[in-house]
Amino acid sequence: MKYYLGIDVGGTKTHALIADEHGTARGFGAAGPGNHEGVGYDGLAAAMQTSLQAAVAQAHISPAEIAGAGFGIAGYDFPSERQPTLEAIATLGLDCPVEAVNDVVIGLIAGASHGWGVVVDAGTGCNVRGRTADGREGWVTGCGSLFGEYGGAGDIVFRAVQAVSHHWSRRGPATALSEALMRKVGASTLTDLIEGLALQKYHLHGEYARLVFEVASSGDAVAQEVIRWVATELGETTKAVIRQIDIQNQPFEVVLIGSVFNGGPLFTRPLQETILSFAPGATFTRLSTPPVVGGVLLGMEVAGLCTDELRSHLIESTHAYQALWR
Repeated sequence: MKYYLGIDVGGTKTHALIADEHGTARGFGAAGPGNHEGVGYDGLAAAMQTSLQAAVAQAHISPAEIAGAGFGIAGYDFPSERQPTLEAIATLGLDCPVEAVNDVVIGLIAGASHGWGVVVDAGTGCNVRGRTADGREGWVTGCGSLFGEYGGAGDIVFRAVQAVSHHWSRRGPATALSEALMRKVGASTLTDLIEGLALQKYHLHGEYARLVFEVASSGDAVAQEVIRWVATELGETTKAVIRQIDIQNQPFEVVLIGSVFNGGPLFTRPLQETILSFAPGATFTRLSTPPVVGGVLLGMEVAGLCTDELRSHLIESTHAYQALWR
């Protein structure tokens, strides 16, 4: 029996999943954060090792029995990071083919019917990656506003603060966002809010994006425009990745990942309209499978195993393990 490993390394936690050659999940392991930007490459190696050891113990196998491994690594954003990433993986002592990708890519592999298409991640920040059936890749930095990449919860809050500032200065229209943010931080007046933000007395965080959605849902036109603008910007970034891999004239799937999509049509509609204006064959799906499944599928792929017939069973069998890592 051959076994395949997937590891999903994140900024807060690391997951490892082992499945057999029939696509049956056999073992799961968890560890803490592994993003090298926060814990260094030694921390990355340690998180992977901890999760791997737990997974092989549960699967009752040794690492030597693993025939292929796929890694989704948060913080692996640029080509120059490939070598130190592979060196961290090498410390696991695996004797099999391995592949490492940015962590959102394994979400694409897990969520798309055939493991290719485009993935759009909108959490605190945002990222977009693309992958074709023949292995071509498209990507952006995932580094946010410095590079004109908007689409995360932090961007929604940032844009909302600008709208509130324009209300205060009378550059723009009044908005219920002002009162909502005043209540949220405990500001006594709008001027107090602006001054407090400027002097760092008050601090706003990405989780406040939910408040922007609440105000928008109540009918506030300014809040609605904030969300529309951010969603459209994310759509433009997605179009760039689609253009890179040249799939705009064919059907493909767009996998949506991240908490911002919980905001519903206020966000998804302008995003989808922007993408469909350029790639009318795109269809959209929310990721409902643990991304680490994509790591296992990547491990199978790099080992030369055809995953089409195994995908559904792997997803189904993995759901039985999910309670272990919640």
